[in-house]
Amino acid sequence: MDNTIPRRIYDFLKDFPPFNLLDKEVLLLLCERVLVQYRRPEEVVFQQGDAPGSHIYVVREGAVQLLREVNGETILVEQCDEGDLFGLRPLLADDHYALTARVSEESLLYAINVEGFREVVENNPRIAFYLASNYAAGIGKRYNGYKPSLFLEKDKLIDSNFPLLEVQSLEKSKDPVTCLPNTPIREAAAIMTGRQVGSIIVVDEKLAPAGIVTDKDFRTKVATGLVSLDKPVTAIMSSPVITVVPDITVADVQIQMVKHRINHLCITEDGTTDSKVIGVLSEHDLMVLQGNNPAILVREVRRCYNAESLRQVRERSESLLKEYIYQEVSIAFISTVMSEVNDEIIKRVIVLSEKEMEQEGHEKPEAGFCWLALGSEGREEQLLRTDQDNALLFDNVSDEAYESTKAYYLKLAGKVTYLLNQVGFEYCPGDMMASNPSWCLSLQEWKKQFSEWIFEPSPQAVRFCTIFFDYRPIYGDTVLAEQLTAHIFDSIQDQTVFLAFLGKDALQNPPPLTFFRNFVVENSGEHKDEFDIKSRAMMPLADAARVLILNARVGKINNTFRRFEKLAELEPHNQELFEQAADAYEILMRYRALQGLKNHNSGRYFAPSELAKMERINLRNCFQPIKELQALLTTRFQLSFLG
Repeated sequence: MDNTIPRRIYDFLKDFPPFNLLDKEVLLLLCERVLVQYRRPEEVVFQQGDAPGSHIYVVREGAVQLLREVNGETILVEQCDEGDLFGLRPLLADDHYALTARVSEESLLYAINVEGFREVVENNPRIAFYLASNYAAGIGKRYNGYKPSLFLEKDKLIDSNFPLLEVQSLEKSKDPVTCLPNTPIREAAAIMTGRQVGSIIVVDEKLAPAGIVTDKDFRTKVATGLVSLDKPVTAIMSSPVITVVPDITVADVQIQMVKHRINHLCITEDGTTDSKVIGVLSEHDLMVLQGNNPAILVREVRRCYNAESLRQVRERSESLLKEYIYQEVSIAFISTVMSEVNDEIIKRVIVLSEKEMEQEGHEKPEAGFCWLALGSEGREEQLLRTDQDNALLFDNVSDEAYESTKAYYLKLAGKVTYLLNQVGFEYCPGDMMASNPSWCLSLQEWKKQFSEWIFEPSPQAVRFCTIFFDYRPIYGDTVLAEQLTAHIFDSIQDQTVFLAFLGKDALQNPPPLTFFRNFVVENSGEHKDEFDIKSRAMMPLADAARVLILNARVGKINNTFRRFEKLAELEPHNQELFEQAADAYEILMRYRALQGLKNHNSGRYFAPSELAKMERINLRNCFQPIKELQALLTTRFQLSFLG
């Protein structure tokens, strides 16, 4: 039996999608109806416009090119090698072939009868989903129906019984504890004690929330004697109340609590302060549901006093990241959570460094400052700990005060970058850090620096722009960052040449669509024969998003896939391309995180030989929008004239 042709066909197909999703018995039965075909170079398997045939094809050995004829021009759409499936038109649509399949070298093909395979598809939903996701939409749109569980290797998934609380709806109290604004504090305290709750919502005559009083208010305002017990509850309430919709999930609760630095949320009928209160959620409710969540991690960061304790919290957040990744939580949510944790760590490090400066007797300047995150952290895309990219912006000062002011902030920046390194964020190899005198500047100096980059766009200036234009204020006086942003947009208002240079830089890494059986790998150095997912796939998308959003004069959106989402809104005629680019970038972020978690590094480099066929297909599909985006940039900024 083992030497029969069907068995040998089975041994080959079982390792390739979608056949690897079939039970052994089903696949063996299918293999009994497979024809083995020998094809010569330049032989056409089917022609664009032909009526659909009776077979679909898998390349056993050799190579097949898929071509499209457009206005008399032949365009190479894709190259199929061992294990690739093609010619599915007879299965998916009662229509003529949209492409030509031409053999490019001696090949053996497996021809699978359509009728037999259609029955298999109808009885196996996973096969149907795979084909719909990867083929039905057409070349270049295969990742639109992307599902991570098909992308991950089965042994990478954690226990399916893991309770993914982050996306479940919460149980809410249907009987919230409330009082009217004129209720005496003493009476409100008695109500809370009687109901054994840590908060009370102050409501108006329509039962809409006007404020909230918590145990903390009693400790800090009443027990200290600042406010009398006989005063109305409005004297100690916090207002306005942060309100949410009734069907809020744990994920949304976590983000709101972290964002607003609060421990209670008020649930109203329509999620606004103008409708009736129907429930309250506290941080305690989250802790009951799960022992480890982002809000708790952030709170712990604020209580850390050294690098070791901060490192431990960051490691716990990476454990949470691992659970999120393997449980297929959206990258948008994951990046928000990890950015919040990273931001809090940076803030805490700065606070600790400022205290150390004070203890050492350094006098703090009158000029305020703002700490800026650059690169992936600036774009809110730093899932794993990578190297630092940051800068410091301080307020303008007199010439007499300049030297002492800059000396103070340089010393502070040195302490911050050192402590971040101790936490696990490595020093930037290119010294793109606030501890570098070149990147610790006054507002006036930063404006001058960006003006030079914009008005004299040399290759080095453009390289700096790709890093510094993604800055995001993390700590300090954010008004300084807003003033710098306003200056940048004023400067690029009529600078089409600068944007053209940025666009040209975005073309430096062409899409790896010419891959044929192998990825383009590094040919020398430490990562020889490894694929660089950052520079080869992610940065071309990030660079394109940056120059397009700058050209659209839209600020305060740094994240790459959110930039594409905004561009899709601004340019309906390019909506499909931008949405595909956003999807592709999220997939690449997920895969890089997977590689990093697997290899305990940043996930940037990996050996293509380690990829399963499914992983190769998904990654390859992410490359298609790069080609289309770069074509868009070439046309929009007339890059062909730049040489």
